[in-house]
Amino acid sequence: MSLITDISRQAAKAATTLALLDTETKNQVLTEMAQALRAQKAFIIKENESDLSAARDNNLAASMIDRLTLNDERIEAMAEGIEVIVSLDDPVGQLRDITERPNGIKIRKMRVPLGVVCMIYEARPNVTADAGALCFKSGNGVILRGGKEALKSSQAIASVMHSVLEKHNLPTSLISVIPDPDRALLMELMQQRESIDLIIPRGGEGLINFVTENSTIPVIQHFKGVCHLYVDKDADLEIALNLLLNGKTQRTGVCNALEGLVVHQDVADEFLNLCAVVLRQEGVKINADSTAAKYFDDATVLADNEFGEEYLDLEIAIRVVPTFSAAVDHIAQFGSNHTEVICTKNDTTAELFQRSVDASVVMVNASSRFSDGSQLGLGAEIGIATTKLHAYGPMGLESLTTEKYLVNGVGQVRE
Repeated sequence: MSLITDISRQAAKAATTLALLDTETKNQVLTEMAQALRAQKAFIIKENESDLSAARDNNLAASMIDRLTLNDERIEAMAEGIEVIVSLDDPVGQLRDITERPNGIKIRKMRVPLGVVCMIYEARPNVTADAGALCFKSGNGVILRGGKEALKSSQAIASVMHSVLEKHNLPTSLISVIPDPDRALLMELMQQRESIDLIIPRGGEGLINFVTENSTIPVIQHFKGVCHLYVDKDADLEIALNLLLNGKTQRTGVCNALEGLVVHQDVADEFLNLCAVVLRQEGVKINADSTAAKYFDDATVLADNEFGEEYLDLEIAIRVVPTFSAAVDHIAQFGSNHTEVICTKNDTTAELFQRSVDASVVMVNASSRFSDGSQLGLGAEIGIATTKLHAYGPMGLESLTTEKYLVNGVGQVRE
């Protein structure tokens, strides 16, 4: 039996043990995992530094190094995320009544785990804690295949979580890390449809496409985050400027950072003059249409078909539009169904924007940086689905379950 087949089968076997755990026990295990991450942060940071050193030697992009980096604050955020998961309702076993048929058969639905979830990701060691905790509480085993960039960090985090599982006599294969990033093993992993129920890739567009094209297992896709801020003609420009700065400059290497700014022509002169000052101070490179470009020094003028890039850097694309409808059309053409934001004081326009824009998260007068499982009350997220089956947007506990029918009768037979 190959390494991958063995890991996959062990994960599937281990997942059945979760069916015997009540919510109180699961929450106790998770609470201790959060405590263990805090207690072992020096060990985790030391292992992470090995990954960071290799990343620098290999000239990894700044955005990738940012995602790879662990420190006291980020380990605390992982621990707090697990504690929020503890506080959330357990979806497993939740019942809802559907109907009672004329023949007396009663029909309900019950939430059940998916089974085994496989995460394929790049330089994101926090995924190990987030996915491990979410899958554990939702009753799923998880297999984690990180890129070589994050291997030592991921193994360190998993080992801390394993120590808690062992303390409670639970199989460590509930949270499995593939120990070798070899591409051939990845190909084999994506063929384990007898043991793995779902694959969630997190990373660059190339990774998503590779997994989608080669997996025989269902895939939930988390494509690039080309997020826009639309500044409406009725916007509060001070709020708009704060949303722009927070969305673009707080962290550039994340999928909920702003990559596009769309401005209504009625406020373009005043707002873009403000933007020119602050974006220059922040060192943001400007790409713009010919109308917007004149407000900025050294702006790169974009053709109509050159928008829609995910820069993951201090860089942004700006366009001036004549109408609300033109803004929506621009987002429809160049957005990635991730997160879109409108700044406006007009409630009617805000509602129309939220109804008409096709994105998994649509915000009014709030930063795109809130498009995150922890910020939306999920504790953590296992991914942000930008396709619509079977989830859309940040995926938390409920998204890691499905429903089965429960049918109760008193001996009815079909005629």
